[in-house]
Amino acid sequence: MSAAAWRAPLLGNRFLVAVATMLATVMQVIDQTIANVALPHMQGGLAATQDQITWVLTSYIIAAAIAMPLTGWLSGRYGRKRIFMLSVVGFTIASGFCGAAQSLTQMVLFRLAQGVCGAALVPLSQAILLDVFPREQRGPAMAFWGVGIMVGPILGPTLGGYLTDNFDWRWVFYINLPVGVLAWLGIALSIEETALDRKRPFDFFGFAMLSLGMGGLQMMLDRGELKDWFTSLEIQIEAALAALGFYTFAVHSATSEHPFLHPAIFRDRNLVSGLVVGFVVGIVLLASAALLPPLLQELMDYPVMTTGIVMAPRGIGTMITMVIAGRLIQRTDARWLIFVGFLITAYSLWDMAQRFSLQMDSWSVIWTGFVQGLGLGLIFPPLSTIAFATLPQQLRTEGAGIFNLARNAGSSVGVSIVMAAFAANTQVAHASIAEHLTPFLRTPVLPHLWNLRSAAGLAALDGEVTRQAAMVAYVDDFILMMVVTLAAVPLIALMRNPRRTAAAARGPEPVLD
Repeated sequence: MSAAAWRAPLLGNRFLVAVATMLATVMQVIDQTIANVALPHMQGGLAATQDQITWVLTSYIIAAAIAMPLTGWLSGRYGRKRIFMLSVVGFTIASGFCGAAQSLTQMVLFRLAQGVCGAALVPLSQAILLDVFPREQRGPAMAFWGVGIMVGPILGPTLGGYLTDNFDWRWVFYINLPVGVLAWLGIALSIEETALDRKRPFDFFGFAMLSLGMGGLQMMLDRGELKDWFTSLEIQIEAALAALGFYTFAVHSATSEHPFLHPAIFRDRNLVSGLVVGFVVGIVLLASAALLPPLLQELMDYPVMTTGIVMAPRGIGTMITMVIAGRLIQRTDARWLIFVGFLITAYSLWDMAQRFSLQMDSWSVIWTGFVQGLGLGLIFPPLSTIAFATLPQQLRTEGAGIFNLARNAGSSVGVSIVMAAFAANTQVAHASIAEHLTPFLRTPVLPHLWNLRSAAGLAALDGEVTRQAAMVAYVDDFILMMVVTLAAVPLIALMRNPRRTAAAARGPEPVLD
């Protein structure tokens, strides 16, 4: 049997398409967080300072943010399958070079390459699944794809901690090699190439201005806490460049004959509403995941693996409700699922603010994380389905790139906000608690250690006050995220029910029923 005859039955195989795209999605999403716990080990291995080693994370985030909007144009010009396969190959090779890096310069360069190549994986995966699966099966398909998007940031630190503790920090990158090979084979065998569009010119100026805006914003968010935000000239410059880039891009897009992003994307109410809601989901998803590891490890003295275990139920809850949401999307108004998901997520954050203390047991973390996972799992599949329900097929790849860019931007903004609020609230709480300490303080448990008349006693007491203040700041962050979640609920009303969308608005494709 010839290779073509053997391969032909596999083309368009929806199960194989879903598995291949899921592998590519998980590989890229996990890599956003898997290196975090390995940074201290990398710092020693690469002889880097604390400030320098953060570029391992920053370089990847900035490169991915700049390259992701290119996905739509590149896919139209060179073919979606070809770009997908090249992205997987580039990401896999760059991962191998990251694992073999011998200096910080090499590591940053390879992480830049990894970010550029990986930027297209998630939007291409989503666009391919939307095209391959018929309307009645898109809900389950988006649920399956969403598992990788939502669970990846949760499993990344756990997997990174396990590989670092039991093998070497280099394995947080080497683990991508077999996954990349399997993803490439699946894509090559199952996905068909799309028609090419060589007529649309490349808007270099628009891309440059959008890149300037995204790059400046990501730099500001990533280094703001380190540089004390706007007291630093660097942060002021980055903020000014971001504002200039976004403003110039908006003006240029409104006046250009062939703008970098197709104007029809921003005339689709469902997609625009989905961008805003996805931005909020990104804030809650990654910000809460970023808060828990330092809380558990630094305040509660949990080991890395134990931290991963008690956080795992969050991912389990997400997977459970994603499966349920995937089945319910076709039977009910998907907006109600998003509404219920936001309420459950807000309740979990309120419950965390009530339960969490320095005396809590692991069950509080497990239960609240599981409930939060249930809420997030109800949001993402229907949100993805509604956002693209009224978008023309030829714009899906470009729309998927912007949709995932908004979610990633929300994650960056969310992490920066909660970390900045945590630092400020810790100082406020520390000062408030310290006001009540006097030389007459007595404790029946450790009177000799908390003696205000000795240097050791003052140091010990200050350490305990700092711990208590940090917990107060964490609780304040949970309340802040709860408010943000509830504030996003009215945005659901801006979306149109795709089941009632007229056939004329969808073109030749049948409406969702």
